[in-house]
Amino acid sequence: SAIPAAGATSASRSSWSVVHTVRSWAQCRSVGAVAEESSDLTGLMTAYEARGWEGVGRLNIGAGGMCTGALVAPRLVLTAAHCIYDDSTKQPVDPGEIQFLAGWRNGTAQAFRGVRRAMAHPDYEYIGPTGDLRVSSDIALLELESEIRLANVQPFETASRPRKGAEVGVVSYAQGREDSASLQEVCHVLARQKGSLILSCDVDFGASGAPIFTFEDGRARIVSVVSAKAMVRDQHVALGTNLEKPLADLMALMGASDGVFSRREAVPTANAEPAFKPVVRRGLASGQGAKFVKP
Repeated sequence: SAIPAAGATSASRSSWSVVHTVRSWAQCRSVGAVAEESSDLTGLMTAYEARGWEGVGRLNIGAGGMCTGALVAPRLVLTAAHCIYDDSTKQPVDPGEIQFLAGWRNGTAQAFRGVRRAMAHPDYEYIGPTGDLRVSSDIALLELESEIRLANVQPFETASRPRKGAEVGVVSYAQGREDSASLQEVCHVLARQKGSLILSCDVDFGASGAPIFTFEDGRARIVSVVSAKAMVRDQHVALGTNLEKPLADLMALMGASDGVFSRREAVPTANAEPAFKPVVRRGLASGQGAKFVKP
């Protein structure tokens, strides 16, 4: 579910603690050393610092809820599936209660759009704040009421899942820094497991749905979205989804249907032509037990 901004409380969004056991944590033996190599969060407080990241925005959800999302097409925002569910009803939030604030910074958005429809991945099932995590399918697409076509607010390209040890970065809004996005330019893929990534990235409440990027050839490409945060051997880690097939399936489903997704709907075949295609991002400037929380 969405996370209250600035520590706000809500009857439907007040407890997100989930205990989970992840197998093969031997893959993460060097988590402490890798964490030391990660960069600090940098607040994107000025127009210069935020340049190129305006396609990342804050999602305001219901009464005080907050997540992060990113444009992958002029009318499509990628985020985490659990962001669009209400804790108390375990049902999708009314799309009319979701707003996307592209490039939100110090009280001003580069673009503001309402949401026409919100669709979670067909394999995602929301169990509730204390239920099992569904990290591998924890993605959703939001269709905006109208396209965002501004020179400084560009959709991001996506890329294949990064290898273990790869450097990635994350841009997110979160509790305590909900008024401007923050960039962690360097964190690492600690392991790849069952359709998910285990990362050394620094995330907190509100960062759900935040885009995880690789940086190659001067471009930032989305390779995952933040699903959960965890503590492993006293080190903070993040969990992200594997985007490749899940995102293709979700785009095909959204292009073939209308309205909020129902798990009983059939998923289009792999040969179906998606109606929405991500736009290429060009010219970017510049085993142990773990306690998980949906951030």
